[in-house]
Amino acid sequence: MAFSSGNTSGPMADINVTPLVDVMLVLLIIFMITAPMLTHKVKIDLPQPNPNIVQPENPLEPVRLKIDRAGALYWNDTPVDELGMKAQMAVIAQQTNQPEIQINADDGVAYEAVARVLSDAKSYGLTKIGFTEAQ
Repeated sequence: MAFSSGNTSGPMADINVTPLVDVMLVLLIIFMITAPMLTHKVKIDLPQPNPNIVQPENPLEPVRLKIDRAGALYWNDTPVDELGMKAQMAVIAQQTNQPEIQINADDGVAYEAVARVLSDAKSYGLTKIGFTEAQ
C-alpha cells in the first residue's frame, strides 16, 4: 500500500497573486512620479482683445476666384485671363478696406496655377486670402 501525497496532475486551484502585486506596485510608483508633473502650472500670456479696433458694420463681399482643371480663371463667376486677374488684384490693392479673396481650385488643377495666383496676390500686397471647397 502506497501513501498518496496529494499530488495530482490536475489544474491548480489557487491563484498566484505575486505577478499581480508586482504590476500594481509598478503602476503605483509610476502614478506617484507622474502625478506631481500633472499639477505643474505653466504661465502663458494669451492675447487680450483690443476694444479700440472697430469692426466694419458692412463687411465687403468676398471675391470668389475659381480655377478649373484646365487652369482657366473665373473672377466672381466671370471668365478672366491672367492679365485681367492681375488688373483686378491691382484695383483691390488700392482700397483701404480690402475684400477677402476666396480661391476655389478644382481637384485636378495643377499646383503651378494655384501657386501663380498666390504669388500674384502677394506681389500686390493682398493679405486676406482664403480657400474654399468646390461646390
